[in-house]
Amino acid sequence: MEQKSKTNGIFIGSKPLMNYVTGVIVQFNSTEAKEVIIKSRGKFTSKAIDIAELTKRKFSKEGIKTKDIKIGSEEFVTKEGKKVTVSTLEITMVRD
Repeated sequence: MEQKSKTNGIFIGSKPLMNYVTGVIVQFNSTEAKEVIIKSRGKFTSKAIDIAELTKRKFSKEGIKTKDIKIGSEEFVTKEGKKVTVSTLEITMVRD
C-alpha cells in the first residue's frame, strides 16, 4: 500500500526551466493543492528563484503568489570522506 505525500514539492535539478514551471502549475491544477514548495540545493538555488518568479508572472491571473522563503544549509560526507556544506532553498507558492 502506497502512502501519499502531504507536501507538494518540486525538486529542482538540471532539466529545462519551463519543465519545472509546468510542474508547479500541474501540481496546483491536478492535485488541487493549496500550496507547492519549490526545493533546491547548491548551484540550483538561483534556478529555483527564476522558476518561482516566472510562475508568478505568467500565472498571476490564477492568483499564484509567494507565501514563504526558507534558506538553510545541509552538511554531508562525500564518497571520498570529505565533509561538504550545501546551501538549501525552499520557496512556498500559494494560489488564492
